[in-house]
Amino acid sequence: MEQNKDINQFDLPLAKRTYIDNPNSILFKKLLIFSPFLLLLFSIFAMRLIRNVEIGSFSNLNLLGQINHDHRILGHLPYSEISKEKLVLIEPNIEVHIDMQESLLKMRDAAKKDGINLVFLSGYRSINLQNDIFFSLKSIRNQEAAQRARVSAPPGYSEHSTGFAIDIGDASQRETDFKTEFENTEAFKWLIKNAAKFHFKLSFTKDNKYIDYEPWHWRYEGSIEALKVFESSNRKSQN
Repeated sequence: MEQNKDINQFDLPLAKRTYIDNPNSILFKKLLIFSPFLLLLFSIFAMRLIRNVEIGSFSNLNLLGQINHDHRILGHLPYSEISKEKLVLIEPNIEVHIDMQESLLKMRDAAKKDGINLVFLSGYRSINLQNDIFFSLKSIRNQEAAQRARVSAPPGYSEHSTGFAIDIGDASQRETDFKTEFENTEAFKWLIKNAAKFHFKLSFTKDNKYIDYEPWHWRYEGSIEALKVFESSNRKSQN
C-alpha cells in the first residue's frame, strides 16, 4: 500500500492524441478540390493550341499554294499539247495552230514588202519530241537540268507544244538562227516594231529571271484560245 501511495503522489500526464497536419496531405486535398477547374482550364488551353496549329498549317498551305499556284518547273509554266486536228502545215516539217496561220503568213508577207525575209525555224513540237530535246542535252552539253532549262523547256512545259509558238530567223543572216545575235538583224528590228500588229509577242525577254533571252521565239495571242493558254504567263509578267 505504501508503494502505491508513493506512486500516486506523482501527477502523471494523461496521454493526449495530437494531429499534426501534413503539408503534402493539405496539397493533395486542395488538388482534389480544384482538379475539376484545372481540368477545364487544361482542356480549353489544349483546344486553343490545337486550333492555332491547324490554322497555322492551313495558312502555310495557302501561302505555299499562292507561291506555287502556277506549277512552274525550273522556271517553266506547264502547257497542254494541242490536238492534231488543230494543226496546219505552213512549210515542210513546220506545223502551227490553225488560229495563227493567217496572221503568221500575213506578217511574213508584210515584212517581205519592207525588204525583210523572215524564216520560220520551228513551230509545233510534240511533248515526246521535247522530251528528246531536253534530255539529250544532258549528254551533249554535260549540263544539269537547271542549266538546260535556261535554254530548253522540259517536256510538257514548252510553248511549242501549244502550236502557238514560232521561232523566226533572218534569211539574210542564217548564222544568227537560235542565237542572241539575232537581235542585231533587220528581221528582229522589224518584228519589234511590227509583230504586235499581227498579235505576236516576244516570249522570253532580257528581264526574264527564269529563262535565257530568246529574241527568235515569238508566240501568238490573237485568239481566245491563245489568250487562255498564256493567261498565267501574262499575269505573272505583270507582277
